[in-house]
Amino acid sequence: MRGATSAKWVAGAAIIALAATACGGGDKGSDGAQGAVDPNGIFSVELGEPENTLVPSNTQESNGSLAVNSIFSQLVDYDAQGKLTMVNAESVTSSDSKLWTVKLKKDWKFHDGTPVTANSYVNAWNWAANVNNAQLNSSWFDAIKGYTDVHPAEKGAKPTADKMSGLKVVDDTTFTIELNAPLPYFAYKLGYTAYSPLPDSFFKDPKAAGEHPIGNGPYKFESWDHKKQIKVVRYDDYKGPDKAKNGGVIFKNYTTLEVAYQDLKANNVDVLRQIGPKDLPLYRQDLGKRAVDKPYSAIQTIAFAFYTDQWKNANPKVLQGLSMAIDRNTITKTVLNGTREPADGWVAKGVLGYQPDAAGDITKYDPAKAKQLIQDGGGVPGNQVSIQYNSDGGHKEWVDAVCNSITQATGVKCVGDGKADFQADLQARKGKQVKSLYRSGWVLDYPVNANFISDLFRTDAGGNQGGFSNKALDEKIAKADSAASLDDSVKQYQAVEKDLVNYMPSIPLWYYKVNAGYSTKVSDVDYNQQGDPVLTDIQVHKK
Repeated sequence: MRGATSAKWVAGAAIIALAATACGGGDKGSDGAQGAVDPNGIFSVELGEPENTLVPSNTQESNGSLAVNSIFSQLVDYDAQGKLTMVNAESVTSSDSKLWTVKLKKDWKFHDGTPVTANSYVNAWNWAANVNNAQLNSSWFDAIKGYTDVHPAEKGAKPTADKMSGLKVVDDTTFTIELNAPLPYFAYKLGYTAYSPLPDSFFKDPKAAGEHPIGNGPYKFESWDHKKQIKVVRYDDYKGPDKAKNGGVIFKNYTTLEVAYQDLKANNVDVLRQIGPKDLPLYRQDLGKRAVDKPYSAIQTIAFAFYTDQWKNANPKVLQGLSMAIDRNTITKTVLNGTREPADGWVAKGVLGYQPDAAGDITKYDPAKAKQLIQDGGGVPGNQVSIQYNSDGGHKEWVDAVCNSITQATGVKCVGDGKADFQADLQARKGKQVKSLYRSGWVLDYPVNANFISDLFRTDAGGNQGGFSNKALDEKIAKADSAASLDDSVKQYQAVEKDLVNYMPSIPLWYYKVNAGYSTKVSDVDYNQQGDPVLTDIQVHKK
């Protein structure tokens, strides 16, 4: 599995995987690739325009994360079974889950030739956590002692320090992290993009650095022609385990999946991350061995804008009723052509702590019970809802189907609210402009069930865009975080997940699969547990 995972909002209708069994690729030429391998060959990948500049701590969606994670490597990663592996770290250890020691591998360099040191991490994390820098992923550092000094909880308050007291540099290759309380899965979190190191040059002009990032990963940045393409090339001095077997990648911008698919069939783009619903029925026939169909660890949900008048005082029974009004089995089999699996909980498959049937009956289609629950809960305010989605992600078809299911089962009017692209969708969410409901998709940042609960439903968590907040649930999450061991924490989070039915922070829909494909110019194409193509393993063939 390719390095550095990325917490990300999922842009498309078809992008996520849990097992790392190969699909397509394999022997050279067996999947249609022609000619000898060109070790310096450049290939292209379908990608939407990133929401922000390429700063790791400000990247929280799938378009930006794929580019960022090609340029930056993390301290750790995970193998296909979810086991922790070391990347830039030699070791990450703790005797009490509260004080952690990180030892770095020696001789790592940034793409500008400067060394990657303990200061590279500590300085980057302090900058990312500081409220003055307004980073989307700042909350990922809130477990570290001194976080509230650089990021006070009160809105508008100024920092009282510029460094977190819990971060200490021991020497060039060693630093320690003291947490506010024990957190048994903290080492797993260090694989997330926000924990990337930054070179000294970044702090001189962060805005410019985001347009021309200097990382420590397998590829170095070359150029960015906004809304057209981003180009990265192999970094030959890279010291990590995932050296690139090709010369580089062009991330090619597309505004619709349908256009990208036509370009794939014409060999004008080499790797797709997803295929839109309109092309799903025929893509296997079109691509043959180059068609990809595999699961990955992500989930599609519908989330509520709890800050709106409609849901501010929502009765969970009403939300349960809306969930039971959705015929997941029929929609996944027909509209989504069997490429999704109905979800029965909030934690994606392939994640430590996944448990079947965690949501109980509320994900089972039952029109009579759905109608009764909505009635018992006082009804849907206004008797109508809308579901916001990004029109460039292949979502319209299934959103319309979900709306039809809700209306037919309950009489509640439901319409889709399409935004032009993923950027517009995210901006509406972050600006608290969602009118009612919104499509939400989440892919793992680290393979522990806490990632699908704490990082989405905890009050003010980075992924909590709908404004959900419940003090009792926060207390249960805090208790699970302070468990004596990783196993105990996972078990407590399993109990929390089963309890989510009483709060309904979102409606689980289905688990994702990677439904994608690649051109005849490339081979050895596989997708990791985050649903991303494993860029470094792809081989390019000479014409």
